[in-house]
Amino acid sequence: MRRILSIDGGGIRGTFPAAFLAALEDDLEYPIGAYFDLIAGTSTGGIIAIALAMGIPAKEVQILYEEHGPEIFDQRNSGAQAWLAKWYRKLRWAAWGPKYETDALEKAIRDVLGDKRIGDAKTRLMIPSWNGRSKKAYVYKTAHHERLTTDYKDPAIDAALATAAAPTYFREHITANDVGLVDGGLWANNPTGFAVIEAISVLGWPADQLKVLSVSCLEDIFEMKRAYSALSIVQKTADFFMAGQSHGSMGIAHLLTGDPHDRKAIWRICQPVPDKFFTIDNTARIRELKARGFTEARTQKPILKPHFFEKPAEPFVPIHKLEGS
Repeated sequence: MRRILSIDGGGIRGTFPAAFLAALEDDLEYPIGAYFDLIAGTSTGGIIAIALAMGIPAKEVQILYEEHGPEIFDQRNSGAQAWLAKWYRKLRWAAWGPKYETDALEKAIRDVLGDKRIGDAKTRLMIPSWNGRSKKAYVYKTAHHERLTTDYKDPAIDAALATAAAPTYFREHITANDVGLVDGGLWANNPTGFAVIEAISVLGWPADQLKVLSVSCLEDIFEMKRAYSALSIVQKTADFFMAGQSHGSMGIAHLLTGDPHDRKAIWRICQPVPDKFFTIDNTARIRELKARGFTEARTQKPILKPHFFEKPAEPFVPIHKLEGS
């Protein structure tokens, strides 16, 4: 049996999956990443996925959101100063550039990942991003196939900053190889279906031997109107796209694994929430996101344990290795 962990994108809403996984990890002998054969994550989920694949405890990733979230999204101040900063960000966002600088994000990620490279991962990894110049998907992967001869040498922080570079929120990330990349959420915000495809087509794992834990960053519940104006549809385009992409990704995963018709193969953790209650950059709700993650884990522990957490996964042996490893 092969176990896959997939984590959606969602900005500061990544506090929810980080807290959920940290709470599950409390009862485990090893860091939670050790219990999976493949980990996939996009945007904020990509940051979590990389850390877990490196063997870093989920609790450390949760702390990243709690301690650095307000700094990353420039919401440390209060009173008049906070009000002025908020409106300056909105003006910049609307008129000439991304809403936030990446310095605080890079520092926070570097504090967790250090100088690790993709090849230091202890678990197979896939992290979607997007190359806007070539208009192609750019997926960072560990060397889990003989033709994957490049990414394992790359800095892990490049993959994390690339997959999290959400257009209009953060600027394009220029990698150590001078490649400009942006958020993988443009095409794979929910990477579950692509992780299943990777498992079957690249790794050659039988579809009926897969078990998938897919963790969302919550799901906004909104009602679609019968008609939209040009302005109102622009405001909802991202919501429609994210919902459609996620459902499509899950549909692929269900069809390929036979879930739920042939067997139970996919466990999707996805709490519905009021539309716009948790935005991707509202750090005022970090504590509530954490509480939701903990509460969900409390419910799911006895359900998930027999399928994912009875024993660690088999050790990952990459086909191509870093020098000295």
